[in-house]
Amino acid sequence: MNYTFVPIDLTNETHEKQLLRLLDIYMQDEMGKGAPMNQNMAPKIMKGLRTYSGYLGFFAVADGEYAALANCNHDFSTFQAKPLINIHDFVVHPDFRGKGAGLFLLEGIAAFAREHGYCRINLEVRHDNVGARKLYQKAGYNDCEPRMYLWEKIL
Repeated sequence: MNYTFVPIDLTNETHEKQLLRLLDIYMQDEMGKGAPMNQNMAPKIMKGLRTYSGYLGFFAVADGEYAALANCNHDFSTFQAKPLINIHDFVVHPDFRGKGAGLFLLEGIAAFAREHGYCRINLEVRHDNVGARKLYQKAGYNDCEPRMYLWEKIL
């Protein structure tokens, strides 16, 4: 299957529709929250992404079908004095799983990062998401050295 790497344009109605569609699929997945997106969230998500200056997003598209989505943030590594990319949401449509869409998108993000002077790419993955962990390892991702924990404080 031939994929195209497409940076997301938040002013493009098709991109907005596909971003929300893929994000909803992710939310419904057992590795998401297991329930569809609350419909009043969609406008809030889009408004938030449009006003957040750190947003980066990318699609993998195959023959006009939006196969995968990465919602990312750019940040800054003080240790390397360069920007970095954090992949926050990574979604492969179920019809495209095991068909190279995820690996293509990860490689596209890495190429984008190299081209734009980013020093690294971070991502988070659930411990029980074995399929995603295998994909990330195949794309060259590993535990941080030294090993890190992802902690949160719900507000």
